[in-house]
Amino acid sequence: MNQKSKIVVLGSGESGTGTALLAKAKGYDVFVSDKGKIKPKYKKILQDNNIDFEEEQHTESKILDADVVMKSPGIPDSVLLVRKLRETAKVISEIEFATEFTDATCVAITGSNGKTTTAKLTHHILKQELEVGLGGNIGDSFALQVLDFNYPNYVLEVSSFQLDDCYVFNPKIAVITNITPDHLDRYDYKLVNYVASKFRIVQNHTEADYLIYDADDEILINYIASHNIKSTLLPFSLTKTFENGAYLKDNNLTVTINNNTFTMPTRNLALSGKHNIKNAMAASAVASLLKIRKQTIRESLENFQGVEHRLENVLKINKVQYINDSKATNVNATYYALESMDAPTVWIVGGVDKGNDYSELFAFVNEKVKAIICLGKDNEKLKEDFGGMVDVLVETEFMSEAVKVAYKIAESGENVLLSPCCASFDLFENYEDRGRQFKQAVRNL
Repeated sequence: MNQKSKIVVLGSGESGTGTALLAKAKGYDVFVSDKGKIKPKYKKILQDNNIDFEEEQHTESKILDADVVMKSPGIPDSVLLVRKLRETAKVISEIEFATEFTDATCVAITGSNGKTTTAKLTHHILKQELEVGLGGNIGDSFALQVLDFNYPNYVLEVSSFQLDDCYVFNPKIAVITNITPDHLDRYDYKLVNYVASKFRIVQNHTEADYLIYDADDEILINYIASHNIKSTLLPFSLTKTFENGAYLKDNNLTVTINNNTFTMPTRNLALSGKHNIKNAMAASAVASLLKIRKQTIRESLENFQGVEHRLENVLKINKVQYINDSKATNVNATYYALESMDAPTVWIVGGVDKGNDYSELFAFVNEKVKAIICLGKDNEKLKEDFGGMVDVLVETEFMSEAVKVAYKIAESGENVLLSPCCASFDLFENYEDRGRQFKQAVRNL
């Protein structure tokens, strides 16, 4: 690309602003366009760096002459402007843009669930011995870190939306935590399209690169069996053992790579639940590949603090435990949450349904849930699916109200679980806002 190529950045959030700064530093003519209002902190950065921008509109005459477009992952392909741009410009993600300006070793982690915990856990282990940045879907902008720090290593949490606009991005180590139907509204309601999107993470792999994946996940196994995946495969499983991979043996988490074995008792893991054993397997496999000392891996897995809004214990009030799992925006994430409940539970659920099939939750709801509080603008599907399973089903439109109702219903020794199973955009800014409102409402009881 010649140095005065014009780049248009659609969306002015963390990734958009970071891309704009990196692009300017690399000699691009930069224009940032946001359909909504630009947050004050990002607007100040753009102004301080003399970067041209607009907000609350997309002026087509200023956008359609771009050579390259960095599209925020939140903007769907169905938008007419994006369709027009795809005909005339190269439309890419922040990950794709930034990767051209670094020779770092990248660990990229995707999956329907567990990717944030796995990314943070992996970063937590690696940073004990390596210079490593954490970015992508979490933390600071990857592009900005490439500009400011140029770390030799990165752990990147990448979503399918980001991967859709990646072409040359090639992480040395790729992790797919699992695949369950999610975001199908963005993939013509076809699971096969969503799965193919996730596997773009290895589209440039050779045998010198690694794919770490859940070998208990039928969708993953079937895709790998029926496609020519060139990566060196490192599976992990709770039920199978491997010559090369991660598995359970005598209640020990075990990772074997080229006859080098790491083990630790699962009871020593800081995070509880079967799904977190898998997250620890993936993270320790990455660490083993990058030659982190076994003692460091062990200590890091023992002292990791977990992720906000993911099965986060908030407070115990009158011997009732309040748990914030706002990050559970799909059925599979809520499956893990309900699976890990060890007492009768008042479940707060609801939001924007992304075409959910709730049937896999039925057994847990029958066994563990004593009451359901719906928190969404449209709760018809929830009432239809779960109405006959619990004695109490209440509809609310405010978090404060939902928590007060839960307080009245829950008894000593029980749980109140916010695990919405849905996106948050009907009543909240995002899942973080939803989780913080829940925590505030609990503290106000």
